[in-house]
Amino acid sequence: MAGNTFGQHFRITTFGESHGRAIGVIIDGCPAGLDVEEDFIQQELARRRPGQSKIVTQRKEADRAEVLSGLFEGKTTGTPISMVIYNADARSKDYSHIADKFRPSHADYTYHAKWGRRDYRGGGRSSARETAARVAAGAIAKLLLQTEGVDIKAYVSQVGHMALGKSHQSLDLSRIEDNPVRCPDPAMAEQMEAYIKEVRKAGDTVGGVVNAVISGCPPGLGEPAFDKLHADLAKAMLSINACKGFEYGSGFEGVAMRGSEHNDVFRQEGGRIYTETNHSGGIQGGISNGMDIYFRLAFKPVATIVPAQDSINEAGASVTVEGKGRHDPCVVPRAVPIVEAMAALTLADHLLRQRMAKV
Repeated sequence: MAGNTFGQHFRITTFGESHGRAIGVIIDGCPAGLDVEEDFIQQELARRRPGQSKIVTQRKEADRAEVLSGLFEGKTTGTPISMVIYNADARSKDYSHIADKFRPSHADYTYHAKWGRRDYRGGGRSSARETAARVAAGAIAKLLLQTEGVDIKAYVSQVGHMALGKSHQSLDLSRIEDNPVRCPDPAMAEQMEAYIKEVRKAGDTVGGVVNAVISGCPPGLGEPAFDKLHADLAKAMLSINACKGFEYGSGFEGVAMRGSEHNDVFRQEGGRIYTETNHSGGIQGGISNGMDIYFRLAFKPVATIVPAQDSINEAGASVTVEGKGRHDPCVVPRAVPIVEAMAALTLADHLLRQRMAKV
């Protein structure tokens, strides 16, 4: 299986399956001398871990990352950083009923078509459990970016039909972690939480939207052709389980504007160059311009539902599939730290590329 590595200069490779012994990550290319508090890694993992509230999967995993290499006396050594997270609460028997069945909208059939075999326990490698390894690596990337003054925040802006309808500038993003939905608007968060509980009680699932804002990004990150910064961000985000759409800056709404309205006029003040508006979303010509980078992501409803569904098995016979096991009724609250992690990994990689370009 190829495709387990992300990045060029700041490069990660994840490994493991949902119901295997462990999952983990190897980070290559992280500069030496970076201060790393392992508690920060754990703090980031705690935001993603299952069982943290009544509106997420009740699988009980501490998600404790064990650092095996690359750190000494609280600093990176410049050698590969490896971390492992052991699985403690896997219940493989919950999936024995679908050992030869293809669940609707899962990766069961496509994995079988590609390799002729699959790990059906919790989806194996296709499970979102793999993203814990990304979050662990993303914590290291965040610490690297912090040395450059870069800050990344993601939040839930929509659950099902309930949309926040406010720009990130008008929100208090310090309140993202105040509720289990991770919506910075308390009133809307309460409604979203109630709706997710209602959907869960019905044995169903619902999708949503996650917004992200990157502030403090220096100008000059990104490449002009195939490695445009927004293209790499899109690849990073669309690699997250259940992510179905990516737009940055004005996105699809920009099509209704004229160029005279959409163009971001440059200004300079105190030696700082900025734009009066930011329809470009902080990226022009595939390269960051120093303004806030902002984007939004659409996440589909989780494919596992309780009501019975028609499908087929590996022999092509008609079967009925019922959802069992422990699953999120809505993925977006736990997707927030994953989005931040993938954004951090992308920017850390481009930051190191830019440093190399100036040598």
